[in-house]
Order: sequence, then structure tokens, then C-alpha cells
Amino acid sequence: MLHAIWVIIIGAVIGVLGSIIVGRDMPGGWIGNIIGGLLGAWVGSNLLGSWGPHAAGMPIFPAIIGAMVVVFVVSLVIGGTRRRKA
Repeated sequence: MLHAIWVIIIGAVIGVLGSIIVGRDMPGGWIGNIIGGLLGAWVGSNLLGSWGPHAAGMPIFPAIIGAMVVVFVVSLVIGGTRRRKA
């Protein structure tokens, strides 16, 4: 139970970081950020491997890079042109 909560928190942080770096909002608010972070961790680790520090079983750097890709693609397809306000 505690591990699942930790995975959700780390997924949300990764999703938010990906959204900030890309400069676009992930559709769906916090739920979208959690999904984007978890999906980004999966995409990043599959494309880039499992290098660097890990948190909750996710490699941090590949996860952030994967989240950036996921946020960018999803915001283009679903979110239109909503950009994060400075």
C-alpha cells in the first residue's frame, strides 16, 4: 500500500517536471500529471534504459525525459495550444 502511494507521488512529480520543462500543461490537471509521469517513466525506461538514480522503482532521468515526450505529444493531440503561463 505504501509503495503504491510512493509510486503515485513520484509519478506526479515526474509529470509536473516534464510539464514545466516542456512549457505546456498536461491535460487533466494532477491526474493527467500522474498518468503522464507514470507513462513517461515507462516510455523513458524502455527507450533509454534504466540508468541513474531510482525512486519508487523508476529511473529518474529517463522518466523525466519520457515524461517530456509524453506531455508534448499529449498536449499537441488533446490539449491544443495551451501553454503554461510564466
